[in-house]
Amino acid sequence: MPKKIPMRRCVATGEHFPKKELLRIVRTPEGEIRIDTTGRTNGHGAYLKKDAEAVALARKKGALAKALEAEIPEEVWEEILKAVQN
Repeated sequence: MPKKIPMRRCVATGEHFPKKELLRIVRTPEGEIRIDTTGRTNGHGAYLKKDAEAVALARKKGALAKALEAEIPEEVWEEILKAVQN
């Protein structure tokens, strides 16, 4: 039986992708917002398509802030953009 691939929804586009193809942004229990490269950081996570357009859309719609129930600082947006461009 083939292994089940965990799917996650991009908060910006609403599309479903395999978890590994998305960027996870997490709000830690301390309220810090950061990119989760391991996929295991404690806290409330949201997924974004690794695409500059999806990042711009999430920013415009406020989708990431809504999903994480927190304000997204400017430096985090810059980090996210850098991460999707690599």
